[in-house]
Amino acid sequence: MGIYTYICFLSALSILIGFITSKISDRIQSTIAISAAAMVGSLVLLVSGKLGWFSIENIATGVMQQIDFKSFLLNGILGFLLFAGALGIKLPILKDQKWEITIFALFSTLASTFIIGGFIYFAALLIGLPISFIYCVLFGALISPTDPIAVLAIIKNLRAPKRLSMQVEGESLFNDGVGLVIFVTIFTVAFGGAEPTVAGIFELFMHEAIGGIIFGFILGLVAHWLISATDDGSMEILLTLTIPTAGFILANAMGVSGALAMVVAGIMIGNWTRNKGFSEQSQRYLDHFWEMIDHFLNSLLFLLIGLALLLINISWQSFLLMLLAIPICLAARYLSLWVPYVALSRFRTYNPYTLKIMTWGGLRGGLALAMALSIPAQTAMIGETQLDVRDVILVMTYAVVMFSILVQGLTIEKMIQQAKKVDPNKEDYLRPTAETKARKNDDLNAYLSK
Repeated sequence: MGIYTYICFLSALSILIGFITSKISDRIQSTIAISAAAMVGSLVLLVSGKLGWFSIENIATGVMQQIDFKSFLLNGILGFLLFAGALGIKLPILKDQKWEITIFALFSTLASTFIIGGFIYFAALLIGLPISFIYCVLFGALISPTDPIAVLAIIKNLRAPKRLSMQVEGESLFNDGVGLVIFVTIFTVAFGGAEPTVAGIFELFMHEAIGGIIFGFILGLVAHWLISATDDGSMEILLTLTIPTAGFILANAMGVSGALAMVVAGIMIGNWTRNKGFSEQSQRYLDHFWEMIDHFLNSLLFLLIGLALLLINISWQSFLLMLLAIPICLAARYLSLWVPYVALSRFRTYNPYTLKIMTWGGLRGGLALAMALSIPAQTAMIGETQLDVRDVILVMTYAVVMFSILVQGLTIEKMIQQAKKVDPNKEDYLRPTAETKARKNDDLNAYLSK
């Protein structure tokens, strides 16, 4: 059987698990249930193979290796998921949060990268695992960005206060692109072979980040012109598909950030083109079409995240470091957000649960795993232990990802409910009164007339 066959069966399995979850309880997030079921299934296969009950774990591992999780996400469905997420970003709310999102996406992601790298470096030394500092920072770079796929899939259904929701969702979309650029930059320094210079690193970062934003703007502009030039509803929707397909591949081929390009293009199509270029029929179907694609690909992705356990080799040293990595990543997330949050609090008032929700709701997902899997195997070894750096980083990454999805994802709802109670704008997300509905309609008409 080929890769297409495996993807078809895994897709059906993810949908089936989601269906069963919906029948058991509406309160359980299907993405969490799918990841948990896949992880448990992987454990059963591994344990049964070790005990000699039945040995199909090698077959399952072979399937995962053939699918190539890294290429499947980074060079495939990532464009679709980021574009779909960006379509739902409302530009007026984004403008209101522009400074928070910019500072959190740039400063906090970069600060978290080096905080995690430093703590992991010293923690590894304590357990007799002398990992080079550059590889510790590389782990910090891949684990620092919150994964918009995981965040949007879990948090957006909990109806958090709008400003708080935009801070979490907007930051996750942009720090995802920034995080990828930071990772590529540090990866090039670690494995590029050439002696790095400050000018060279800065040039690489700017080419990836600024190039991705400019390319995304051009892509969105071209798509807007094409969509505005036709009144065929089906063609208008089909034209949006060219952005995360050919547009995403072209961005990566040019060496600019495809992730940032998808976010910028998605925001343009979701705000400007939605109101100016689409026919009335297409406006009704745009969100439904992309929500369906988003839900389908998310289900498959979270299944593969759980099954990624089959690709991991665990030693006792990496197991100890894995246990330390979870609190280190949470502490680094809090510290990197706390500094700008305190500074910004001098100029505007925030929901008192903002810092807690942004820390605990900063979920990691498939993107971190894909970056960890992109590290070359048997290239960097750790001292006399001869452990592969890739294996150690992959173990830590998987532990942090599954903890964030299963533990943080399951417990964030209570925190958001508390935030709703103390938020001054409760009418924006609770059952609206007639007066509130009238005000919302007036606001919407004013916004659409712009």
